[in-house]
Amino acid sequence: MKNNTEQYKKEVVDVIHKIAQNRGLLGDFIKDILTPREFDNIGVRWQIVKRLGKGEHHQAIAEFLHLGVATVTRGSREMRKKEGGFRRTLKLLG
Repeated sequence: MKNNTEQYKKEVVDVIHKIAQNRGLLGDFIKDILTPREFDNIGVRWQIVKRLGKGEHHQAIAEFLHLGVATVTRGSREMRKKEGGFRRTLKLLG
């Protein structure tokens, strides 16, 4: 399996791209492919990214979301990538 993981990830991205216009199907697909905990974690990560994008301080984000500061710091590291997916997505959503 390890030899094909990049191919598998690409395929999942392709599937999401193909079904993205059908919000109901996309929601069902995500709920089926992820465990409830994984889906919860992704939702929280997105909240971290949005708040970091607004310039909120790590400690305030951690307190608001009931997380450790280290969890927020991981998102902050990803936000430092000028051409990373988080930054580009936030810019697109404007």
